[in-house]
Amino acid sequence: MVAACRAIDADVLVLQETWTPDDGPGLAARVGEALGYATFEQTLAAGRLAGPDPLGDDRWMKPLDWRGSSHALFLDSERPLPAKVTASRRYVDAPPGRWGVAVLSRVPARAEEVIALGRLEQDPARRFAVVVRIDVGGVPATVIGTHMSHITYGAPLQFLRLARALRRGISTPAAILAGDMNLWGPPVKAFFPGWHRAVRQRTWPAWRPHSQVDHILVRGPLKVLSGRALGPMGSDHQPVSARLLIES
Repeated sequence: MVAACRAIDADVLVLQETWTPDDGPGLAARVGEALGYATFEQTLAAGRLAGPDPLGDDRWMKPLDWRGSSHALFLDSERPLPAKVTASRRYVDAPPGRWGVAVLSRVPARAEEVIALGRLEQDPARRFAVVVRIDVGGVPATVIGTHMSHITYGAPLQFLRLARALRRGISTPAAILAGDMNLWGPPVKAFFPGWHRAVRQRTWPAWRPHSQVDHILVRGPLKVLSGRALGPMGSDHQPVSARLLIES
């Protein structure tokens, strides 16, 4: 994780599915400490993180194997898991921790707020957007990092909540919204009129992408100099990157 973030070399990072074990520093904090970022993180759910199946191969989850007992990540703070899952050896042996979303910045930054988007009935996590005010050479901008629920759970409700909050609450003309939206570009753009997509490239699954579900949207006096997916870097999603110019 630290090596991937070092290679990306961004002034601002938005990380999804950050994991913080109960007994030590989390991924976002480790990246921040190693690479000199201020870290702003929000927990979405708590649970357990399992390692590779000792009786299987070295992957954490077999492709297309959606059985609960085969998962690497067990989130049970919002929705109880079935007894057959909690009785499985992978669950019992998995250490507990917290799963979340984070914004990291190596330019001057301060936390503005956390926007609560609620929890949908089938979602094992509550959803939030982390709002961070940054300063780029004396020019302020706002970065919003989020990880949206899946469309099959009713995510449009949360998109509407976020869109309303951003219309009311962003104090800077320049703003960037980034994260795993679990939704394709055109409908994401429709939820945020006045925002523009900085990246248009397939991101998921990382090894053979057929869809873009990871997005960077910009609003206000921001010029997109470049935007692209960066290829496989250890996740099941390809990270997206954009070079932005704040126009005065």
